[in-house]
Amino acid sequence: MARKLQLAEVERISILGSESIVCGFHLVDYIWTDIFSNLPAASTYVLITDTNLARLYLEQYQESFQAAWAHRHQEKKETQRPAPRLLTHVLAPGELSKSRATKSAIEDWMFSEKCTRDTMVLALGGGVIGDLVGYVAATFMRGVGFVQIPTSLLAMVDSSIGGKTAVDTPAGKNLVGAFWQPKRIYMDMAVLSTLPAREFSNGMAEVIKTAAIWDAGEFAVLEASSAEIRHAVLAGSSDTSTGLTLATRSAEQTLLQRVIAASARVKAYVVTHDERESGMRGLLNFGHTIGHAIEAVLAPAVLHGECVAVGCVLEAEVARRMGHLGEVGVARLVRCLRAYGLPTAMDDPLIRARCSSAQLAALRPQRLMDVMGVDKKTVGTQKRLVVLAQLGATLEMQPTNVADALIREVISAGVRVEAVKEEAADAAAASKEFVVTPPGSKSISNRALQLAALGVGTCRLRNLLHSDDTQVMLAALQAMGGCTFAWEDGGDTLVVTGGGGVLHAPAGELYLGNAGTAARFLTTTVNIIVGSSDAPPSTVLTGNARMKLRPCAPLVDALRANGCAIEYVEREGSLPLRVAHQGAAGFPGGRIQLAASVSSQYVSSILLCAPYARAPVRLELVGGKVISQPYIDMTLAMMAQFGCHVERVSATEYLVPLGAYRSPPEYVVESDASSATYPLAFAAITGQRCTVPNIGSASLQGDARFAVDVLRPMGCTVEQTATSTTVVGPARGALQALPDIDMEPMTDAFLTATVLAAVAPGGGGVTRIRGIANQHVKECDRIQAMCDELAKFGVAAVNHADGIDVHARRLDDLAPGTPSVHCYDDHRVAMSFSVLACAAPGGAEIRERRCVAKTWPQWWDVLARDLGVAIAGTDPAPEEDQEIKGAKSSSPSSPPSVVVVGMRGAGKSTLGKAAAAALGLAFVDMDEYLEQQVGRTIPEIIAQDEASGGGWPAFRAHEARLLAQALSGEHATGAIIACGGGVIEAPENRALLQRHAAQQNGRRGGAVICLTPNMDQVAEFLSRDKSRPAYAAGDARDVYERRKPLYAECSNYEMLVDTRLPGGWPQIEREFVRLVALASGKDCNRVDLAHPSYFVSLTAPDVAEYLGDDERLAVVTAGAHAVELRADLLSAASEPCDGDSQALSRVQWQFAMLRHATPLPVVFTVRTVAQGGAFRGTDAQRLQLLHAAVRWGAEYVDVEVDSHAEALYAARRNSLVIASYHDPTGLQLRWKACEFATEILHRARACGDIVKLISYANQWSDNVDCLEFVRSHHSADTPLIALNMGYEGQMSRVLCPVLTPVTHPALAAVAAPGQISVQQINVARAVAGLLPSRKFALCGTPVRHSPSPAMHNAAFAALGLPH
Repeated sequence: MARKLQLAEVERISILGSESIVCGFHLVDYIWTDIFSNLPAASTYVLITDTNLARLYLEQYQESFQAAWAHRHQEKKETQRPAPRLLTHVLAPGELSKSRATKSAIEDWMFSEKCTRDTMVLALGGGVIGDLVGYVAATFMRGVGFVQIPTSLLAMVDSSIGGKTAVDTPAGKNLVGAFWQPKRIYMDMAVLSTLPAREFSNGMAEVIKTAAIWDAGEFAVLEASSAEIRHAVLAGSSDTSTGLTLATRSAEQTLLQRVIAASARVKAYVVTHDERESGMRGLLNFGHTIGHAIEAVLAPAVLHGECVAVGCVLEAEVARRMGHLGEVGVARLVRCLRAYGLPTAMDDPLIRARCSSAQLAALRPQRLMDVMGVDKKTVGTQKRLVVLAQLGATLEMQPTNVADALIREVISAGVRVEAVKEEAADAAAASKEFVVTPPGSKSISNRALQLAALGVGTCRLRNLLHSDDTQVMLAALQAMGGCTFAWEDGGDTLVVTGGGGVLHAPAGELYLGNAGTAARFLTTTVNIIVGSSDAPPSTVLTGNARMKLRPCAPLVDALRANGCAIEYVEREGSLPLRVAHQGAAGFPGGRIQLAASVSSQYVSSILLCAPYARAPVRLELVGGKVISQPYIDMTLAMMAQFGCHVERVSATEYLVPLGAYRSPPEYVVESDASSATYPLAFAAITGQRCTVPNIGSASLQGDARFAVDVLRPMGCTVEQTATSTTVVGPARGALQALPDIDMEPMTDAFLTATVLAAVAPGGGGVTRIRGIANQHVKECDRIQAMCDELAKFGVAAVNHADGIDVHARRLDDLAPGTPSVHCYDDHRVAMSFSVLACAAPGGAEIRERRCVAKTWPQWWDVLARDLGVAIAGTDPAPEEDQEIKGAKSSSPSSPPSVVVVGMRGAGKSTLGKAAAAALGLAFVDMDEYLEQQVGRTIPEIIAQDEASGGGWPAFRAHEARLLAQALSGEHATGAIIACGGGVIEAPENRALLQRHAAQQNGRRGGAVICLTPNMDQVAEFLSRDKSRPAYAAGDARDVYERRKPLYAECSNYEMLVDTRLPGGWPQIEREFVRLVALASGKDCNRVDLAHPSYFVSLTAPDVAEYLGDDERLAVVTAGAHAVELRADLLSAASEPCDGDSQALSRVQWQFAMLRHATPLPVVFTVRTVAQGGAFRGTDAQRLQLLHAAVRWGAEYVDVEVDSHAEALYAARRNSLVIASYHDPTGLQLRWKACEFATEILHRARACGDIVKLISYANQWSDNVDCLEFVRSHHSADTPLIALNMGYEGQMSRVLCPVLTPVTHPALAAVAAPGQISVQQINVARAVAGLLPSRKFALCGTPVRHSPSPAMHNAAFAALGLPH
């Protein structure tokens, strides 16, 4: 008796007049029952799937087929019909199967199985299977019945609906196919639980896209329910009864089916009304025109849905630029896509992590425009995009014509801003007034979000800023689950229902990008979280590379002192932070002392959270003048509006009562006063009239004083009421300089004032701005950035500790041409210089147009559409290619200066002079520089008592000031700077060196080289050197041990200086020259990969074995182009280090010996046991060695492809990463039609400069397959080392195109099975005709007596060369 069938309750969707789309959970039994009952009878059913899915589902479908037919027979519904056959065919997974060859093979197999016209074909799989099998069904015997059973979310909502079938050809994807409608499309939601998270996100791009063009209500559901939908898929149950019926279906499963069915219903409606894509069906291509262009460059490393997600955002930005879609719509779309794990920009971290540098470099505007030129929606040369009018509706019911220039502008990295012609400005001034409404204040938006989220009740936030920063804050508050958000008024109003301060530990890290306000506010907020046994014990706050340099130490110190458990994950003083949740302890409160001289955000962070502490907070501000008091006042005023009244006990002391915030029903966010300075400055610099209607004297923001305190003294006419500000600029070129102005109340506006001061020659022509010390540590060092970028316009500016001096030039005297402004990923730098560009004769190129998204995403739209400025997208050339006139310090043609640190007596000056002479660099001895600048010798300064301005403190103060001056002024580039031994004692010097190492004028960081000495040798030298004072305290060795971690903290290269190394001091000098050349990029000592090349793998446990009198190292490296140091085979590293720094030092000594003994590039490798090596330590210990190799200056670092590889790749500096994968069995990594090989190749490309894939030959033909793989994937731009281990794999080593690992007979052991020597490879290549014989002639008199012919011929023979 047949088993009882489990028949699901389903939802049907109509398409082309038939309810052919079926949605439900656990549909297998339902599918066969429905096919047998309701579709035309078939004698044969052919189910085609791939190997991955066959393993999961094939047996289940076969068993259900038999059970369902048995039920039909028992019920006597099929008494006359013979039992049908079920044939199954299993394909290799992946896009390679979607070919004409595979289609022909399937058809031939079906003929061999005697399939006839009454056959029905079922496609069980994703888009590849559905497209391929559908095309087979469309053409087999001129068309047979066809059923789609999509198993991926993307296939369910996209490729399975509509009848498009196709295969790929060498000319492109989907170029040969047919329209063939399936009889049924079965969407079994239960199969989605087997999807990887990335594949789920891939499909959600299409779901979100559909809601965005069609249904605002469904979009709101997706927006509000991301956590529930993700959980329904990624935490799906294997219980076949869960969800089978409506009664057993969870709320999350119901929600999942709703959003998928809604998306399918839209596509079904469109297909029904436009089956052959003549009009309306083009709406389904929202995001696809640009997305397909991106996919053409980045696939398969980036998936289709990921490319479409980016395309949706860019096409929405086109709609915004055209004036049809508001910023709220774009911001909501971005936030929704991110909530499902999708990228939203071409430089999104998700894309950067998955693509090689070559792929990213190919993602140029012109390349994308070329691909879009052949898009199927393009008519002639007219490109057509789906233009949103709002979320849920499009401008037309078909794609809209869009100008190339506008598309190029949106997809470009940079923007050119043209000068406003004087006659045009005069005409505009006489005829119109510009009215510009800036977006909501970032400062107020972030405070309002936190107050409403922590409060009790529901608050409607209006005019909220929609920007990167506020999206970060929204996402973090949502992740902590302390509140709920909903949108009203088409997204113009955010409804926040607060949780009363009850927060939960987020499931993962809180990634904050470069959002400084959010990072500082949340540093205190996460301490409110109460720990529990069923939640993560801690929360990590992290950000991008720049955020990891921004200081947070004063805030962390204050919270730690208060009892909060916070630790630095990487470097002291900056994110990432790990905050432990201490049960009911939470945020202790009570008396808190905080240094507030760096950032007022530290103060606001504690104030905002203080009502939720365990005890009332008494906050005392210490450590000097409080910075940016108006922002603290803003916080206090907003806390009062949310029901918490803080008592200001004194100018520096606040008492905060306990209790929950009470949210007002509505809160209107003021427009951003800092952003308002840009349109007002536009009026000032062009002589026109502009009004900002919602910023006036009653504003909470200090920057609202900009018009009165800055623009009016500069010669502008200013009219300001309580709620509006109007500025009329003076005659063009008539701005007045400000001899001295304190901008401490409005520090963010100093950049706007600076660009105006650059062209304010009146009143002496020199503007001095003070009170802005905190601007050194914002998104970038803004003061230095302004100095550097103004220099490109020919304007001189001087950087001070708390300000800037600007020496103005007349407009006509600005540097000719169009300067290219680097923005340091800083929105305020970009917008300020766009104002200057409006007056500069040649305009300007702003290199990073997208950074304005931090506070005013539509700034370029406002500049062009509202202010009438001509702009165009640009593809900025690398800065090192730019010809930039101006200050010497900003010349990009010179490399950033190399700084040398280390103990006195380590050799900094001697080595620095040698390297400077060898490499054509200037040399600066900071001790001598200090003495010249101060006018006294160092012993004289230190001998003078402190009361008279002398002593060690005075010396350190001079040292700090002059180091900053050297690195930002005349010695910023093109020099080697040798610092005093104690320079790292001062925290400000360490921070300065870290900034120099991290970033230099927007290009790669400068080198800071630490010399690690033999302290016995140093002590002996110091005993003889009387030119410098003795150490203030302690023996030299004690001082060195204390300083070692400080040297390591602020340096990014390290070199051993020890005369016991081979070659002694002369070789130390040569090695230092090599290291400086590598670190500065002057000579990276790399192998020429245009020709076959080899590296010899050393296998001895001690490098010293190769360094005897027999010159064994020279013998074994003969003919090799590099040498591999297998750290896992060294006796110092073959056992786990357990954090033992001595073990790391032993490996460093081995590396240094090898470096001193050969000029060949070093390949540093740590091979794990799992990949055929000997390293048994932890991942942390392996990564410590690999990062150390970069620090020591290894030219190549071999990194196994895993989850840690991307971090090493990002930190590689001028070393090259060989991303490697070894399969010692040869069973997983196969060369022919292997999806795994393709996948691992693209993963390796994303985290390596060179890819190395090693398999094992189980038969000789594996070498042929390997060669074909190399031919398909290797090029000079994307080099690939691919070969087989084992005896039968030796030929693959002969044919490997670059950097073949080799052995030598003089080595005691080979590094891998089947490894052969250079001589053996050359002999085999010569026999195979790959190395033609050559003859050489020697000239001399008398040549017959010369030993050279014999020597050369002997060398040729030794290397196996046929010459």
